[in-house]
Amino acid sequence: MTDRVPAWTLAVTAMVTVQLGAALSTRMFDEVGPGGTAWLRLLAGGVIFVIIARPRVRKYSLHDLRVPIVLGLMTALMTVAFQFALQRIPLGTVVAIEFLGPLSVAVFRAHSRRGLIWPVIALGGVLMLTEPWSGHVDLIGVGLALLAACGWAAYILLTQVMGDGFNGLEGLAITIPVAAIATTAIGLPQAWGNLTPSVMVQAIGLAILLPVIPFALELLALRRLTTAAFGTLMALEPAIATVWGVILLSQIPDGMQLAGIVFVVAAGIGAERAGHRDPPPALTPLA
Repeated sequence: MTDRVPAWTLAVTAMVTVQLGAALSTRMFDEVGPGGTAWLRLLAGGVIFVIIARPRVRKYSLHDLRVPIVLGLMTALMTVAFQFALQRIPLGTVVAIEFLGPLSVAVFRAHSRRGLIWPVIALGGVLMLTEPWSGHVDLIGVGLALLAACGWAAYILLTQVMGDGFNGLEGLAITIPVAAIATTAIGLPQAWGNLTPSVMVQAIGLAILLPVIPFALELLALRRLTTAAFGTLMALEPAIATVWGVILLSQIPDGMQLAGIVFVVAAGIGAERAGHRDPPPALTPLA
């Protein structure tokens, strides 16, 4: 049925869902904190993926499992750093800074000196968003967003590798539980004492929005899109995040910040068009 839906629609829907989940996650901060929110969301998402995919872990060697395990750790880093950054600076700004991660991957893969212009443009956009000359920049928030950017870059690279050795959603059914376990030390202490039925229902709903729906849609989209085309669409995420920030969080950007978003989006589109690579090899199922 999804074959009838244009691939770009799947990708854009995934991005809209990701940023909707991120915006709504802030509503749990008062009850379980950003760490608790990240942990509960990954925990519920991991359970859902295991139920859907039922991964047969025993058929894989420890060598095979290295990639999804490390990917789980990077997903945990990306998620926790993002949530804590979101507590300090606006959603659109966090996503714009975080996008420097995949942008760097695209630039380094381009093998072109002309491609170096795109990080400069993106950096200009980030400076417009954070306005360090005003003296009000939250350095901790920016640092956390940059940490999330590193996690996102690693996530992209490792996901491509994992796709060569795992069928369907099996890889994600290993990765997301690992991410949930990795965030327990930070999330459980924050959430302890507030694990009410209402909080658990919210966590399940957020998990469906992020990571379950977008990760599944991205997988379907990547089977029909080149990485360059998918990456070009991904550059829209900072703009989508800004829209959700306005609608749900009343985070209204000023003119300078809007220009910064435009710069980051333009840099992402330019870098991906210059950084086209061949599609990854066909999946070879493991015995």
